[in-house]
Parts: sequence; structure tokens; C-alpha cells
Amino acid sequence: MIVAAALEDQATGWLDALGPAVFYLIVWGLVFAGTGLFIGAFIPFITGDSLIFAAGVIAASQSNNINIVVLAVGVGIAAFMGDQLGFVLGRHFGRPYLDKRQGQRIQGAIRRCERFYANLGWWAVVVARFIPWARVLVPAIAGIARMNYYKFLAANVTGALAWGVGLTVAGYYASSVPAVKTTTYAVATFFIVGSVLAGIRSWLLNRQASPTSEPEV
Repeated sequence: MIVAAALEDQATGWLDALGPAVFYLIVWGLVFAGTGLFIGAFIPFITGDSLIFAAGVIAASQSNNINIVVLAVGVGIAAFMGDQLGFVLGRHFGRPYLDKRQGQRIQGAIRRCERFYANLGWWAVVVARFIPWARVLVPAIAGIARMNYYKFLAANVTGALAWGVGLTVAGYYASSVPAVKTTTYAVATFFIVGSVLAGIRSWLLNRQASPTSEPEV
């Protein structure tokens, strides 16, 4: 709550000083940099939930010329592009680097990651959107694990819509309907917990179906 309020004040300052166009660019740029440039690993709250929720709240004011549709769609696109870049960097730079290192632990970890993302990668990418540090690391690790690109793409679109567009619009309506914020996070928590439980169940079923799976090294 304190972080969100502070960000709302800071974002309002950007708007007052720089105008709507630059306000859009700052919000979108921070969302993109949060995952695409790994900035979110160091300042997760300034590039994540609190930022886009506060931006939605600011858009609700009739005196600032911020269009909620433009803002929310831009946030969704920025979130999508950030994860895409993280995936590409992991796949084309992280994986070749690790493949050169022939240590048993590293290669064993890579194989375990490949199995995990092959079975549960879709859930991991979507759920990670709502977890500050996970949203930064999961796309890159998915690339390193060579997760199926189309499965990653589908999960990325779903996560960008649910998190980016969803939380921005929730912030917009929260200014007039305070219960929206509580409801939004309750719904998000429900789906996250449900997704995690479904993922665990899938993992257990996979383990039972593969009793001769490769031992860890």
C-alpha cells in the first residue's frame, strides 16, 4: 500500500511535469525494462504491479488526459515484448554459454529445467507474471530450457493480458470502486494458487508415469 501510494505520487509528478505522451512512454518503458532488460530484478516494485495499478488510478482522474485504453493496451504490449526479449536472450545467449560448461551439476540442472518447462512451462510463465522476481527470471530460464516457442508465446500473451491489461484497468476502476483492488488481488491469488496446485499435480503424475526418469547428478 505504501509503495503504491508513493508510486502514484511520483507518477503524478511525471504527468504534471512532462505531459501525457511522456507519461505513457515512462510507464511502458519501465514495464518493458522490468523483464526485457532485467531491471525488475533490482527494482521489482517500480517496474511491476504497483506501477501499473497506480498508473490506472491516475488515468481515472478526468483532469489529466490519460486514455485508459491506450495506457492499458500499451502496458500489455510492453509486458509481452519484455518477456519475448527475455526468452530470446536466454535461448540465444544463455543456453550456448551454459552448453560450453560441461560440469555435471550444470548439465544436470539444464536437463531438469528442460523437463520442467516441457511439462509445466505454460503455467510457470503465466503465474510468474504476478510474482515480482519470478517475472524477471522465468522468461530467460524458459529460453535457456528451450521451451517450445509457441507454448511460450501463448503463455506470454495470456500473462500480458491478465497482468498488464488487467491490473491497469483494475487501478482505473479502483478509484471509484475501492473494493476493486481487494477483489482483483483476491482473484489473482485464487488463480495463482490454482495454477500452482495444478502444476504440482501434473508434476506428480509425470513422475509416476516415468519411474525410470534420469537420476539427478
